Amino acid sequence: MSDRCVTASGKVAVVGSINADMRVGVERFPGPGETLAGGEATLTPGGKGANQALAAARCGAQVEMVGAVGNDPTAETALSLLSECVGLDGVVRRDILTGTAVVMVADSGENSIIVIAAANGSVDAASVHAQAERVGDADVVVCQGEIPRDGIAEAARCAERFVFNLAPVINVDPEVIRMADPLVVNEHEAALVAAALGSTTPRLEEDPDAALRELLDLGCRSVVITLGSAGCIIGGPEGFDSVPATKTVAVDTVGAGDAFVGALAAELARGRSLVEGCRFATAVATLTVTKSGAQASYPSIGEIENIRQGDQA
Repeated sequence: MSDRCVTASGKVAVVGSINADMRVGVERFPGPGETLAGGEATLTPGGKGANQALAAARCGAQVEMVGAVGNDPTAETALSLLSECVGLDGVVRRDILTGTAVVMVADSGENSIIVIAAANGSVDAASVHAQAERVGDADVVVCQGEIPRDGIAEAARCAERFVFNLAPVINVDPEVIRMADPLVVNEHEAALVAAALGSTTPRLEEDPDAALRELLDLGCRSVVITLGSAGCIIGGPEGFDSVPATKTVAVDTVGAGDAFVGALAAELARGRSLVEGCRFATAVATLTVTKSGAQASYPSIGEIENIRQGDQA
């Protein structure tokens, strides 16, 4: 086990995507029909599922990854950091390409991403059912929107506690969304999910507090809406709360949302409350934006210990 991972506490299964990310630096994002010269290009491990799995492991959970990669050379890149401290027995090899994301990172630190599913598209209900014992043994099961909807539904059915980061927002059975505890989305995704659940309230993306209440009224068990540099808001059976983020200078926001979800899952698996978990997850996500890369920016043992000491202060 790598010295960047901490002693495991609580079990997390992440059912989701595994990618090799092609990252390209740009001065700014191109407009329609425009060609820009790119800066340095690198191939790095990524995928929302893999990012969240590594973040959860770095934050102290015992993590199992359930997903798929290809038999191509980029699979080794995609799995390179996960192999430090994430169980990979639930990752199958397919005779297709490994999932890929093309990530443009502007000088401002903002990012724009195109995702090609490839092997991730094979993580369907049958694939997840084959890993039912591994998934069902976890304290917390995490999914995202980068695998087929029936694979997500099967993971939710197997889960003791289902954390659903519905990003990107795809067409999922509304009852699967309502099984999430919590549903984790940003303000734009919150409005889309509310509409998918039947909301007719306009302009929810401009009012995250209203979106939070709408999602709860539509039957969601608990909801976390992430607000980037403003932190997050939380709603559930215990009421409403908010967690501000510490102000910092963003170098690269790629993977920060996934760091939040992984850190939150780790905290929930060790018995922390949703609000406590969100405080910790916000601190972890804030730290990651001060560094370049997605998985490469996730915290070390010392950084995690500093965050925990800050929470206890």
